[in-house]
Amino acid sequence: MDALDRVLKPKTKRAKRFLEKREPKLNENIKNAMLIKGGNANATVTQVLRDVYALKKPYGVLYKKKNITRPFEDQTSLEFFSKKSDCSLFMFGSHNKKRPNNLVIGRMYDYHVLDMIELGIEKFVSLKDIKNSKCPEGTKPLLIFAGDDFDVTEDYRRLKNLLIDFFRGPTVSNVRLAGLEYVLHFTALNGKVYFRSYKLLLKKSGCRTPRIELEEMGPSLDLVLRRTHLASDDLYKLSMKMPKALKPKKRKNISQDTFGTTFGKIHMQKQDLSKLQTRKMKGLKKRPAENIIEDQEKKSKRIKNN
Repeated sequence: MDALDRVLKPKTKRAKRFLEKREPKLNENIKNAMLIKGGNANATVTQVLRDVYALKKPYGVLYKKKNITRPFEDQTSLEFFSKKSDCSLFMFGSHNKKRPNNLVIGRMYDYHVLDMIELGIEKFVSLKDIKNSKCPEGTKPLLIFAGDDFDVTEDYRRLKNLLIDFFRGPTVSNVRLAGLEYVLHFTALNGKVYFRSYKLLLKKSGCRTPRIELEEMGPSLDLVLRRTHLASDDLYKLSMKMPKALKPKKRKNISQDTFGTTFGKIHMQKQDLSKLQTRKMKGLKKRPAENIIEDQEKKSKRIKNN
């Protein structure tokens, strides 16, 4: 049995709080990411991991020591680190002759690897190479995806979902305009993924809505898709399952669209438009001759019914 699985009953209050924090919850904790350096990682891969950690702070753990492991061949060490640091996201960097400047990004489900995608770094510009102001720690980014491949190809569609999961940050109900401080832009074009990071600058526009300018902040990466390890459809649906307590109760004849607008259906009885009260106008007033004709028609109907 694993050493991390042997704790059955906490002996101190600190251990009790630690275990309660890791217990399953209806509203789960913010997903943390661990950034692991492989046994033969070079300076480029190491700097990429540091820059991604700077974007992920404080929801990340950076392992500075080298770890000799191959995620696509043996996943036990990743699962061990995930359970130890309570991280459900990971990024692994390595470098060798066959796959130079290699990144593996993935996520866990129940401390087991759910899916992971291998990316190759073709071009890299670090945070420290771009000399300008950076965003503060813990800022929630604005994610933008451009390119048809993210909606057409299955590998790119799963990569988009994985990148959203990795960089989304804490879940919030409302976002104010001044709180949008930087943008992460992903472009899929000609078999490559271009990752850019921009800082949002709010300028005066002469009206209430400010004029927005983008200033490149770094890091900047040109990535190419390599190997993939995707979860089966059944396991993927199981990992996305929502508890019954969090599911919204269905309300009869009320629905919502994707933008949150509420629509309702009203069922009414059949109306007699002849008794409908309209605006009284002299031009619409019936003449005495018309009233006599209506009375004669009503009498004739009664006689026929009798």
